[in-house]
Amino acid sequence: MSEADRDLIKIFGGKGSRELTERICRYLQLPVGQGKTEMFPDGELIVKIDEDVRGRDCFVIQSTSNPVNTHLMELLIYIDCLRRASARRITAVIPYFGYARQDRKDEGRVPITAKLVANMITAAGADRVLTIDLHAAQIQGFFDIPVDHLNATPVIEGYLETIRDEIDPVCLVSPDVGNVKLASVYASLLGGDFAIIDKRRRSGTEVVSANIIGDVDGRNVVMVDDMISTAGTICEAAKLVKERGAKNIFAACTHAVLVGLAMERLRDAPFSRVIVTDTIPAGPRCAPIQDKLVELTVSELLGEAIHRIHHNRSVSNLFKGFDGSKR
Repeated sequence: MSEADRDLIKIFGGKGSRELTERICRYLQLPVGQGKTEMFPDGELIVKIDEDVRGRDCFVIQSTSNPVNTHLMELLIYIDCLRRASARRITAVIPYFGYARQDRKDEGRVPITAKLVANMITAAGADRVLTIDLHAAQIQGFFDIPVDHLNATPVIEGYLETIRDEIDPVCLVSPDVGNVKLASVYASLLGGDFAIIDKRRRSGTEVVSANIIGDVDGRNVVMVDDMISTAGTICEAAKLVKERGAKNIFAACTHAVLVGLAMERLRDAPFSRVIVTDTIPAGPRCAPIQDKLVELTVSELLGEAIHRIHHNRSVSNLFKGFDGSKR
């Protein structure tokens, strides 16, 4: 950023993305915006901006990860605070968009919470949204403001290229049929084979992977998904490909949600490495899988997008040759 930009752009970070905010600001050679969040004894939050933002282009970086509701509320209050302080434009940078899996009515009398969250962010005063790898791409249409939807394909694919000697010959495996498009994109980029796991769900918490379409015998397997949540699907898939003769097995995802029994499952599963990004900070919670965990940063990706938004330049040009959308 130029000296002129330093006074025109302000970047603030919520509690859910403090380290990522610092990395983005280092990339852009900008100071982190001076703001703080405090919690009252009754659980209410208050945000205070400690510098002048009148007429500035402001970005608030906050993943709505666990604790989801606290981080979401902090984001909304940050946006409202900047709007009332007369910021010229407010961009909500949401590396991980919580509630994204509640994107449709799949049975009677249930909400579409992703739409509700989109409405709340808009009502709070955001002018645009910047996010990465929405679980369902159609959520972009839930907003009545512009949405820049990035994907982490260049970050993950770039890392896989650096370990070519470990993954060749490579086979990209989709752990379920809903992830076929994303896995096929990586297969094209890496020049590998492609296989699909035929998943059967026994219950809401138990997944049984019964069959595999394709040949993994003697190959190194890479499984890519937008998120790993309870890790049930991907760990069952890893066991299956190992039984079918796979050599080394790598898991890669954008969002390390990792809840419930995820740590224990990933620790015991036959993965050589579990590759994640810092859209959700790994931190001490990932200690059980520390020996196989690789955390990549999306700070340069987001930093470049912020730079382009500030200068009213195309963001989509960042992804020429990449189409990493899941759906």
